[in-house]
Amino acid sequence: MLKLLLSILLFAEPTLVCKLGTTDTAYNAYSDERSSGDALELAGKVNAALVSECRPNCPRISMFRNPTASNLMLLRDSDQVKLVYKPQFFTNVYDTYGDAGILAILAHEVGHAIDGSAKASWMKSNWSPELRADAWAGCALARMNLRPRQLSAGYAALSNYAPQSGPDWNTRASVIETGYKQCGGK
Repeated sequence: MLKLLLSILLFAEPTLVCKLGTTDTAYNAYSDERSSGDALELAGKVNAALVSECRPNCPRISMFRNPTASNLMLLRDSDQVKLVYKPQFFTNVYDTYGDAGILAILAHEVGHAIDGSAKASWMKSNWSPELRADAWAGCALARMNLRPRQLSAGYAALSNYAPQSGPDWNTRASVIETGYKQCGGK
């Protein structure tokens, strides 16, 4: 019985919550590697910006780099959330948008992770999960006190790396702005 339970736990297929970009590769979880220190530092800034929204029920998010990942993806199984990025994708985002681009796309994915445990009275009940993740991204961007140029770079990264199931940019931008303003952005 214990062997059966362990095999179910070890081989449970996580659910793909969100995937940024259109890269379609065959993700291989066995290729997951420890995240780089730079990526973990940026993820820590996003976490610090949003943790107060879901405390005490914040999900534990593990972050990995993996060359078989589809750019950036968030996977969830019963009690774990896994954020996986393709190293070359982060390099490309950094080269184009700097740290602010990575912060913005990470904030969107963390928004998905906390969405079930965080409640915000300013969010509209008819927003899709993608729009709620964008609203959380806007909230995180406000709380990180980015300079105007960094904020523009973050918005540009979000517009250029849209979720595959997401709505059009004008709708997304409006929701990101709502989250930004509701969390102190001016």
